[in-house]
This record gives sequence, structure tokens and C-alpha cells, in this order.
Amino acid sequence: MNILILGGGGREHALAWAVMQNPKCDKLIVAPGNAGIAQIAECAALDVEDGGVVVEFAGENAIELVIVGPEAPLAAGVADALRDAGIPVFGPSKEAARLEVSKSFTKEICKAANAPTAGYGHFTDAASAKAYVARQGAPIVVKADGLAAGKGVIIATTVAEAEEAIDDMFGGAFGGAGAEVVIEEFMTGEEASFFVLVDGTDILPIGTAQDHKRVGEGDTGPNTGGMGAYSPAPVLTDEIAQKALEEIIRPTMAEMARRGTPYSGVLYAGLMIENGVPRLVEYNARFGDPECQVLMMRLGAQALDLIHACAEGRLAGAQVTWADDHAMTVVLATQGYPGDYAKGSVIGGLNGLTEDSFTQMFHAGTAEVDGKVVATGGRVLNATARGATLAEAAQRAYALVDEVDWPEGFCRRDIGWRAL
Repeated sequence: MNILILGGGGREHALAWAVMQNPKCDKLIVAPGNAGIAQIAECAALDVEDGGVVVEFAGENAIELVIVGPEAPLAAGVADALRDAGIPVFGPSKEAARLEVSKSFTKEICKAANAPTAGYGHFTDAASAKAYVARQGAPIVVKADGLAAGKGVIIATTVAEAEEAIDDMFGGAFGGAGAEVVIEEFMTGEEASFFVLVDGTDILPIGTAQDHKRVGEGDTGPNTGGMGAYSPAPVLTDEIAQKALEEIIRPTMAEMARRGTPYSGVLYAGLMIENGVPRLVEYNARFGDPECQVLMMRLGAQALDLIHACAEGRLAGAQVTWADDHAMTVVLATQGYPGDYAKGSVIGGLNGLTEDSFTQMFHAGTAEVDGKVVATGGRVLNATARGATLAEAAQRAYALVDEVDWPEGFCRRDIGWRAL
């Protein structure tokens, strides 16, 4: 079959790699792709947020399945346009994607579904938000209501910090995402990610992971889009996963269906777990990045079969075959990230990398310029590996990191420290 993946980051490189392992894939196009993806698939320049453009391109290229990687095309309704054109698509409708696009919408759904989550307030002006913080005290969590590329969340340890975050958000620090703000109770416990496929009716769990959001070792410093991840998540035991399914995910999906907006695609539930009890932190309407990299490393070729079954409403007959293994990904980022950073530095050592079914370097923010690979983003490469143990996966991932010659880059050297 001919497949189109929308996106150009590390998540999409991992998806492309897994899809290419499956003999059912005849042709793969990734739009826009990156320098790493270009080595395994055809890349196309395309406005991936314009449904009409994507539908036309899919028709011209006889595409039989579209996999939507990032959240922006989902928020723009690209999946709806493809479905209307009769093209199988992996990704929820614009209305169902509101579970990620609007934090206040998610809270409303959780309330209707009686799904355990943090107490909250929803505000459209700074004064009311600050009054709420003054009443609640700190620590407290301040979130931009809309899409902020994983960065619109401030965990404020003091009231002053929360007030500063509120001013920043209403002041436009996160663009339109911060026009409304959700303020949540600070939940204690350990956070983990639970991934399930949903085809509107059936739900199939496909794995767990934990990521490291803070830029500094020991989980210190500002939040990022994610500096590394590992799978499975030890804290998310089978028993807790079952509890999350029954108390959080199934009721949410039932409520979405009841409203006439059934969910189809991957649902990423960020959970806070304390004393064996899961509570919802947030939903994402797509694979996490960098969690997708460790999941794809472990799933391999079957990822395409599962994604295809989900897109065609055939999850009832699908099952996941897990190896008893572990995977880790380490993000190499540009010096200065998540603050200001320079673009265009040349990355050496990528040509002779030791890559096989156990180790892969997924590209996130790269481009090829005059025959050289250059950094084009904050998070640039994902050194990803699997092994019989997490320690073995870590050793392989960091060995891959050490093969790269990039003085302008940095990484955390303690990914997976809690589990290790």
C-alpha cells in the first residue's frame, strides 16, 4: 500500500522507520520530512494543515492510508477532510482532537465522565486567575488553554511565580494558546504516559512510557518538549493501567461518542500515579514526542498493522505482540534550548552510525544543506535503542550519542534515572 505520513519531527521519523519495516508498505511519502527521513522515504513539501491540499496530494499519489503525526493538522481538521474524501486516516476529527486542543474542554469531558483529574479553574482574564491563585495558594499549575507545542505549562512553586505565568500567558508568550488559562491543583506522585488506540468503538492499549520534561539532569530547570523517554513505564503496572482504562479512558471515550464526536486514532493519556491510583494530567490526540520513538522501537513492523486496523475500524480483531524488552531515547538538543538557540550548525558523525534493529538515530530538527546535515530546531536528534533491560537500552543509546560530532549540541546523561 501507498502511505503518507504528515509531519517532520522525531516522532514522524520513528513512525516512518516502523512503517518501512512492514512488507505491506510499497511506497512511503512523508511531508515535509527531514534529513533523516529523506534517507528512508520520499519527502514532499506540502501545507499539512490545509485539508484540501492534503486530500489533493493523496489523490494524485494513490495514497491508501494517511498517518497524521503532529497535533496542528488535527486541530485544523485535516483528518475530517480526508475522511470526507474516503481516504483512510489515522487521527481524530477536529472536534475529537479538542481533547488536546483545549484543556478546559478536557476538564468538562472529565467532569461529565466522572474521570479522576486535578481540581481546576478556567479563566479568560488575568485578574480572576490571580484571585483564584491567591485563594488556592501554591504550588499550583498554570496552563495555556490552547496548543503550545508542549511548553504552555508552568508548575509554580510560589504565588508570585503563578502570577508571573498568568501575566506571560495573557501577555501573549504562547500566542493564541494563552488567550484562556486553566489553573490546576498541583498533583503529587509519579507521572507516566499510557497509549491506547481507539477506532470510535474499540480500545486497544499499545504501551506505556515515561519522559523527562525538564531540561536539566535530576529533572531540574525549565520544561521542554521532552529530553528523553523510556518504555515500558515501571510505575504503570498492569493493574494501574487497567484502573486507568476503566475509570478514565473508557468513560471519556463513551462521553465523546455520546456527544456524537467519537474518537478515532491514538489517545495519549498523561497520568499522575500515587499510591496505585491514577489521575488524568492531560490527553494528547497523537503520539508523544519523544515517547513515540521508544514505542515504535519496541513495536516495529506491527505498528503499521495496528495503525491500519485503527483507521479502518478493525481494532476488535487486533492484538499487540510485545517482546519482553525495554527501549530508551535520548534527545540531543541545540545549546540554549528551550530558550534562544542558533540554527544551522553542522552535525558530523551521522554517516557511519551503528544502526540496526536495536539502535536507531531518529532525526527531529534537521535539514540537508550543501550535502551536510544541519540543525534546524531546538530538539534535533533522538538516539534510540532497545535491550533486554533498561540498563542495556541506555548503554546502547548513549553509545550512539557518543558517535555524534556536534559541539553545539547537548543532552541529559541521566535519562531513565528513576527506573534505573
